[in-house]
Amino acid sequence: MKLGILEQMAKPVGVSAEEMAENTIGMVQRAEALGYTRYWFAEHHGTRGMVSSAPEIMMAAAASRTSHIKVGSGGILLPQYSPFKVASQLAQLEALYPGRIEGGMGRSPGGGEFIRKRLADDKPNQLADYPDKLNALIHYLDGSAKVKAAPRTISRPSLYSLGLGTDSAVLAGVLGIGYVFGHFLKPAGGTAAIRAYRDAFQPGFMEQDDVRACVFVICGEDDAHAEDLAKTQDIWLLNTEKGLDSQVPTPTQAAEKYSALNEKEQQQIEQNRQRMIIGGPRTVKDKLDQLRTDYECEDWLILCNIHDLDEKQRSYERVAALYL
Repeated sequence: MKLGILEQMAKPVGVSAEEMAENTIGMVQRAEALGYTRYWFAEHHGTRGMVSSAPEIMMAAAASRTSHIKVGSGGILLPQYSPFKVASQLAQLEALYPGRIEGGMGRSPGGGEFIRKRLADDKPNQLADYPDKLNALIHYLDGSAKVKAAPRTISRPSLYSLGLGTDSAVLAGVLGIGYVFGHFLKPAGGTAAIRAYRDAFQPGFMEQDDVRACVFVICGEDDAHAEDLAKTQDIWLLNTEKGLDSQVPTPTQAAEKYSALNEKEQQQIEQNRQRMIIGGPRTVKDKLDQLRTDYECEDWLILCNIHDLDEKQRSYERVAALYL
């Protein structure tokens, strides 16, 4: 099994953005030493807590401090941007770090309409143009457009489309690029989406189909320890979904919130747990192996947004010990 990490840079309460950036680079270095295949960075805007707002810059910083781990975006919000500019950024990264660059594209607006308009320089909503923009991005990178993105590298970055259903999967397959299913966002429909991608895949920008899925994983010393760690992620996700403070709460703050949950919030946490694997090493392996079988997928991105950054690293270490 191949394992990578998706990093949202969810900042714990009490940690500065500068400290989070430094910690994240250290996490990438540790992931490389553990044998993780790739480290991807998300793109979020207008939040206090998720401080990965420019994945291209984090990719460059991470690659510059490591030697072979692949770095990627999960994902660049392509509808808001010029495909030519995105292609140029990926080509520049490929020139600096040949064979290590993976461009994952997403269709998200990046936040509410207020944020979207500022990302897109007040242009009208272009979410419906995502397929066309993705196709244009491919042509700028493969040299088939009238103008090829510079620098004109010998190798070229890999391309992926992130999605949550069969439509996005078929699009990626038809365009001949990779596909990533977000189980951590929508735990239903992954098997159908991956099957649709494989059925639709036609060699194009990439010669072979390349599919992976992404899931929250918290691996503790044992099941009880993992449950304790997970409480800060539970409340973080609950707050984020409500549009509240997106910083990861302290264990004390999480415990206080847990003790005052109403019935609707309890149900939401239970529902969110379907997006996660939480447990000690044996439990995590059993559940991840089951997803691996269900999805017929041997390549996974995992993410962990708990308050204790040392425990976050140890969680990744425990997962690596199971598979890498």
